[in-house]
Amino acid sequence: MRLEGKRAIVTGGASGFGEGIVRRFAAEGARVAIVDLNRAAAEALADELGDGMLAVQADVSRADEVEAMAAAVTARFGGVDVMVNNAGVGQAPQPLETVGEAEFDRLWAVNAKSVYLTSRALLPAMKAAGAGAILNIASTGGVSPRPNLAWYNATKGWMIAATRAMAIELAPFGVRVNAINPVAGDTPLLATFMGGDSAEARARITASIPMGRLSTPADIAAAAVFLCSDEASLITGVALEVDGGRCL
Repeated sequence: MRLEGKRAIVTGGASGFGEGIVRRFAAEGARVAIVDLNRAAAEALADELGDGMLAVQADVSRADEVEAMAAAVTARFGGVDVMVNNAGVGQAPQPLETVGEAEFDRLWAVNAKSVYLTSRALLPAMKAAGAGAILNIASTGGVSPRPNLAWYNATKGWMIAATRAMAIELAPFGVRVNAINPVAGDTPLLATFMGGDSAEARARITASIPMGRLSTPADIAAAAVFLCSDEASLITGVALEVDGGRCL
């Protein structure tokens, strides 16, 4: 019950890493707003987990929808203690100069602009309360990029830099900001990054990870619980690699 009494938002919370974080947060005693484009999936997860869960449909790249989401969660929970910026999109592997402008804009809007939008919506109340934890789900791609994923990698590098910039500015207000850098994970996005799912493609990815396996939602959720709990009360500005040694 390390998050007992905490009120959390997890974007992209209905699948993949986000679902893993939601499940673990609930098990640790938090009330959780499951924010996702897929309303049905968010509602199904909220119904499964029971009391203290709230499903909210929102596009985190749109200012109006983020503001409405923040207002709905605050009205239901009375405030927000933990903000997990997990929603993200990937790109198919291809030479960087061949990525279309619309795809680049989508990568930027969902992976980067969303962090700005949720911060703008939630930070005034966190600063007034003198407490809060923000967690950004970045990627090992922001530290050790793979070829042909340039613009995705760049958005995650931005997220790591934003985490550090936010942390130093918000520390005097009692608000901590950290990130997690997962290695390639067994989630719905994996096929996008690999250009299609196959045993051979998975073997190539796994061969680049010294510990010999992909990350799982449970791996990321365990790190998220720690960084968002009071046990990490002196930790801010960290981008924790959960990567089986890939970035060594």
